[in-house]
Amino acid sequence: MKIAIAGGSGFLGSALTEALLEKGHEVFILTRKKKESGRNGLTYVQWLTDGSRPEHELVGIDVFINLAGESLNSGRWTAERKERLLTSRLAAANEAVWIMASMEEKPKVHIAASAVGFYGTSTDKTFIEGSPSGNDFLSDVVKRWEDASMKAADLGIRTVLCRFGIILDRKEGALPRIALPYKMFGGGTVGSGRQWVSWIHLDDTVFGILFAIENEGVSGPVNFTAPEAVPMKGFGKTVGKVLGRPHWLPVPGFALKLLLGEMSTLVLEGQRVMPKKLLDTGYNFRFPELEPALKNIYKS
Repeated sequence: MKIAIAGGSGFLGSALTEALLEKGHEVFILTRKKKESGRNGLTYVQWLTDGSRPEHELVGIDVFINLAGESLNSGRWTAERKERLLTSRLAAANEAVWIMASMEEKPKVHIAASAVGFYGTSTDKTFIEGSPSGNDFLSDVVKRWEDASMKAADLGIRTVLCRFGIILDRKEGALPRIALPYKMFGGGTVGSGRQWVSWIHLDDTVFGILFAIENEGVSGPVNFTAPEAVPMKGFGKTVGKVLGRPHWLPVPGFALKLLLGEMSTLVLEGQRVMPKKLLDTGYNFRFPELEPALKNIYKS
């Protein structure tokens, strides 16, 4: 297949690109800067720049994947940055839909990034795809992001909204930051420890997307989380166990709030999210439980 990926050079996009190329697919990465790939099956296409006409270079695309958007955890949430978090997602989603609308032959599938932040936060509720949205900053961003992406469905394109949990990887994402204190023998419970961590191994994220592409019964919002969400205290203890380090030095919530401001909600609050659609449609998780997942990530 011919597959376009916006955000294909990022953390998840890079892993997904590798998997697609290994399977023999042709990949077109949408980027603001024109590049030469130097690799068979990989082409870079400019978009979101003056004069770029990506629709002319994406003729015959079977799948359009949009993972683009400024990272939520790359800086303090000032008013200016919160605006960028929203506008970067809306700009990418609207441009993706415009490109698909411009194509005479439409892609069969549109895979769009989203987040479990849609549901808001809770320590006692369990969320599935049909659960209502929350009413905080993140849930508002995600709702508007999803609304923009779902316009592709009006074009007759099967659209999947990937509500990602915390994607676990050894080198990138949230896990290296969580693991660092443990490696320095200073790990412990963050905040109350009761907040839920809805996580997923990077491999299951990649293969879950491939599953969604290949299965016509998958559409609309899909939770990309492992079946076993865990409280933060248990998550930290498991990280310490796998790394052979103690879990003893707590990180009080007020300290993180002083350091990170509103962005501290990413680690101090959470939600228990279950991947009902993936399970119901037959996806078999490679890493449904946390300890085996971490052992795989940190294997020598």
